[in-house]
Amino acid sequence: MKNETQAAKQALRELIRRRKREHTAEELATLSAEVIGRLTAHPRMQAARTILLYCSLPDEVDTHGCIARLHAEGKTVLLPKVADGERLELRRYTGHESMQPGAFGIMEPTGPAYLRPLDIDVAVVPGMSFDAHGNRLGRGKGYYDRLLARFAHTYKIGICFDFQKTDRVPCEATDQPMDEVL
Repeated sequence: MKNETQAAKQALRELIRRRKREHTAEELATLSAEVIGRLTAHPRMQAARTILLYCSLPDEVDTHGCIARLHAEGKTVLLPKVADGERLELRRYTGHESMQPGAFGIMEPTGPAYLRPLDIDVAVVPGMSFDAHGNRLGRGKGYYDRLLARFAHTYKIGICFDFQKTDRVPCEATDQPMDEVL
């Protein structure tokens, strides 16, 4: 059964990669702006004081401007950093100058680890695909599933382009569902 689930996940990842390649960088930028607009208008985001976000890759919803804007508004913005190749640590974003390329070429904050997870109001999570039940398909390394398992109290919002949403994401017991998908 596990092998079937893994095969279904890999097939869905390939489908989403094909869909992404059907769009130009300009189209993805326009779609990103729409998703980020919905995200920043969300009542939970507006009320949040501490937000877990992510530095986007070129084929993901672009979060770079959102990170800077939320930081400028005085919110505590946390970003993940790959630690020891197996897990994500959270670090506080303090400005673009505190960022450096990390694992997989993703920009990561350089400051100390953030050790107050109970303060995180909202986690904004990327995914290859999501379904209407909040199930998430990641890139296959399990980083976010391991991280989010520690944040049962945090409201989790998955974001992606609409063409990444599907009827059903194959799931396993370790997969962490979202509370909402935008």
